[in-house]
Amino acid sequence: MIDFDISIQINPKLAANLNHSIMEVKDLKDTSLAQNPVIGQMMLHNHEQILFCNDNATGLKAIIAVHNTVLGPSLGGTRMWNYNNEMEALTDVLRLSRGMTYKSSVAGINLGGGKAVIIGDAKKLKSEALLRRFGKFVNSLGGKYITAEDVAMSSRDMEIIKMETDYVSGLPVNMGGSGDPSPVTAYGVYVSMKASAKEAFGTDNLAGKKVLVQGIGNVGMHLVEHLTKEGAKVYIYDITEERIKMAVDTYKAEFVAADKMFDLDIDIYAPCALGATVNDETLSKLKCKIICGAANNQLADEKKHGELVMSKGILYAPDFVVNAGGIINVYYELDGYNRERALAHAEKIYDTTWNIIQTAKAQNIPTYAAANKIAEQRIESIARINAVM
Repeated sequence: MIDFDISIQINPKLAANLNHSIMEVKDLKDTSLAQNPVIGQMMLHNHEQILFCNDNATGLKAIIAVHNTVLGPSLGGTRMWNYNNEMEALTDVLRLSRGMTYKSSVAGINLGGGKAVIIGDAKKLKSEALLRRFGKFVNSLGGKYITAEDVAMSSRDMEIIKMETDYVSGLPVNMGGSGDPSPVTAYGVYVSMKASAKEAFGTDNLAGKKVLVQGIGNVGMHLVEHLTKEGAKVYIYDITEERIKMAVDTYKAEFVAADKMFDLDIDIYAPCALGATVNDETLSKLKCKIICGAANNQLADEKKHGELVMSKGILYAPDFVVNAGGIINVYYELDGYNRERALAHAEKIYDTTWNIIQTAKAQNIPTYAAANKIAEQRIESIARINAVM
């Protein structure tokens, strides 16, 4: 047996500094987000958990964020997007997961808020292997997070993910799922828009109203259908020529170029693509009475732009209220899907929108703040019940 005697001599001053740096525990509240970009961001809105996912073999780089599970397991879609950097992806998934908590709460369903993002170009990177590896990461959370489809993901992708985990919703109809949730989401946007119109115009009839739908993906296209059937004048913007042609040919919508969108004199602006389109630049140009669309996180800065919208006399229907049809749809999938029940629940978004508008008026606060209050009150009340139990 050989004994090794290894001695390391450290300069006393260095040792003192080293010991101090190890033992000192800083209060994250007193440090900047630049110093603590991950946990610091989690603390801003009390996120419960973040799971960072990496797999070199498949090229998977993903982030799963769980915001709150007081009302039930967190549920939220997985989007695949070619973010500019990891911090952009982290900021997005944290905002989106919080929005899902509030969305489920206001919708009156027993789910918490979660979200996932896969970093990369879906057209180049998405594969069966990548999706199945992602499914294993979802499964590792043991049901705390249930995934579903979102931007650049499909019900077929959910089918592949389910090979590795049961914590998946938005499955194809032939697998007992609800299939494409966009018809229910679009219907919720439509009834919310009618409730907003009742407040802004004194009637919920949208005939003759000029509506700009920015983004005509699955949800946007269904919304265009509802609007044109009621006799609204619909303007559209999208980057996909095929979808533009379909909307123009089928629904007689009028295409507007990107640099002309916010010069239009319209009644309703319906953002239905990515978020943050209500910002300093657009608000300086936007000429409308209502903002009501399917996109998440429409206000670039919730407080700043929520108050600015109010000061400009524009009625903002809070996005997580408006687009709750999607989460309502997959919620009903968890207990044996029934489209009629899902649509009936989505129709209640009309009353929810109306009640939020009236609450905001009575308290002289922005509509986003009224919606947040209502969501938080339900979460707090259920948390108290859970504490007793």
